[in-house]
Amino acid sequence: MRTGLLAFCSTVVSANDTGEVTSALGSVVPAIVIFAIAATLLLSLFYRSTAGHVARVITAKTGTRRIRKVLTARSKDVLDDFIMPGAYGGLTRIDHAILTSGGIICIQTKHCNGIVFGEAKEPQWTNVDGVHRRKFLNPLIQNEGRASALQKIIPDVPVANLVVFTGDVQFTSPLEKNVIHVRNLDSYIAKFVFGPCKVSDWDALWLTVKSAALMDDASRKDFNAQLSFS
Repeated sequence: MRTGLLAFCSTVVSANDTGEVTSALGSVVPAIVIFAIAATLLLSLFYRSTAGHVARVITAKTGTRRIRKVLTARSKDVLDDFIMPGAYGGLTRIDHAILTSGGIICIQTKHCNGIVFGEAKEPQWTNVDGVHRRKFLNPLIQNEGRASALQKIIPDVPVANLVVFTGDVQFTSPLEKNVIHVRNLDSYIAKFVFGPCKVSDWDALWLTVKSAALMDDASRKDFNAQLSFS
């Protein structure tokens, strides 16, 4: 009798333990599934963001090389990525400047893939590339200030404002005449006509521009510091 009671109690305890284990497993499995799904989504977002960043870097480097190739084939007088005193104080950075037969073209580059929305007078434009959406300053307005900085150094010389896009980019509205894709850069420069100019010594003029261009590390550091406060 006593042995049977002990056996029954043992069976009950075992049954209870099994139920608790089963219940515990039942609550743990959904948590593992949810965690796995969340981890998969996070990894997907991480890799998608990383891939987008890598694509933008490649687009920028490829686009910059392409622009420099066109400019150096067109003229021996080209400056790339330099700092200058701003037209209204501070410092400004100019992507490219090229001396042509009638004046200087001040070029700002935008390296984008996807679709670009923006009008000439809007303060900001928008780039949508897949799931990525970002706003950036209107490059026409931005580069107008850079062209003015050059004009301040050489007041008697025409300076043109040109924005060049690179990458697999599309626009939702007709572009301004001075907003082009890099594929059209060479023909744009070849056909561009400046107004009257009184300059007789173009070599001396370009030397003035080169003397004003700041390319040292200290100037770049000052410019970056200026950006961080703006």
